[in-house]
Amino acid sequence: MTEPKHQIRALHTASTVTLYQAYAPRIGLPAARDGRFPPSWQRDRMTWVKPSFLWMMYRSGWATGEGQETVLAVEITREGFEWALERACLSHYEHGLHSDRAAWRRELKRAPARVQWDPERDLHLQPLAHRSLQLGLAGEAAHRYADEWTVSITDVTELARTVHAHVRAGEVDAARALLPAERPYPVGGAVVARLRP
Repeated sequence: MTEPKHQIRALHTASTVTLYQAYAPRIGLPAARDGRFPPSWQRDRMTWVKPSFLWMMYRSGWATGEGQETVLAVEITREGFEWALERACLSHYEHGLHSDRAAWRRELKRAPARVQWDPERDLHLQPLAHRSLQLGLAGEAAHRYADEWTVSITDVTELARTVHAHVRAGEVDAARALLPAERPYPVGGAVVARLRP
């Protein structure tokens, strides 16, 4: 069965959703140790979160990228995730979705969250036809993410390295068995339609 081109897929429970980020150890290690972001984590900057583990592996180079050596699984409340989605704006102008570029710019300026869709990745980090959600959080959304929505923060760097080792060894089934169980996230159709190019 063909995957819908734009669909939110994530590891989620009845009350939480897991998002991935990668940081330098000076931020990632204390965040995982304490279950919250350290004071050095900048709440006033845009922070991008990704529900796709493999897209995070692509972005961080399997936790080898400079400043991305520590991969975190950040479990947040579904309530918070949906709050951000409901208030998000597409990160680019889309003819037919926005009345004009000026209207899109106004919406973007007001929105505490941004959405972009990038090609999902396979185990070899090659692009797939369907898209993976990237959610940018700024201002109020970033503060809520760090201070209200976060339920747990887990260092999954070793998981990244183990999966990568299996991939390099040609052990695709072993690698796939370790991947987080990401499945379609049940969000209202109107929300997705507003954020889908």
